[in-house]
Amino acid sequence: MRRKGKITNWIDDKGFGFITPSDGGEQIFVHITSFDRTQGRPAAKASVTYELKGDSRGRVRAENVKFSGRSLRRCAAAGWRLSTIAIPLAFLACVVALSLTAELTHEIMWLYLLASPITFLLYAKDKSAAKTNRRRTPENRLHLFALIGGWPGAWVAQQLLRHKSRKRSFRVFFWVTVVINCGALVWISTPEGAQIVKSTLDFASALLPQHTHIEWAK
Repeated sequence: MRRKGKITNWIDDKGFGFITPSDGGEQIFVHITSFDRTQGRPAAKASVTYELKGDSRGRVRAENVKFSGRSLRRCAAAGWRLSTIAIPLAFLACVVALSLTAELTHEIMWLYLLASPITFLLYAKDKSAAKTNRRRTPENRLHLFALIGGWPGAWVAQQLLRHKSRKRSFRVFFWVTVVINCGALVWISTPEGAQIVKSTLDFASALLPQHTHIEWAK
């Protein structure tokens, strides 16, 4: 028979906790192995259903534990957010692969690989500032870094840090920067776009001192 309860004490680093039955009574021991891994990790205050079983020493513990109601929806949403992180990571992997096969310049690859972690750190700094009432990072700066190639890092930060992931106006503008950046990437991958970028870099290189050289690897 399945019973209902709520996790009232969970020690995540040790992988166990206790469930308080909905109908009252003593807390029931529960181990991480008793949960369905596809539902995400347990957390305090989560509503669950479970079965009671005894071990070889006669001790009662919860088995076959499943989240229920709002807790189930919250865990499913968290699992979906984490799964979407694969998209920006796959994008960065594609950029690296295209650069290694000479389909993209090395400069473009390094732009994404540097801008993404910098943007992630800007999000982390802004979230920390929000918690401690310190000076925030301007939103236009976050959008600027996303626009120049840091949007994969911004995407990961939004999902992992749960920062800037709900404000509608910010999200809309963020997706605009993603579309513009990806469109620009496609354009510079064409012969016409690549030639214009090459000419621009050659011009910039000519303006620098003679000992400085910008290499265009194509």
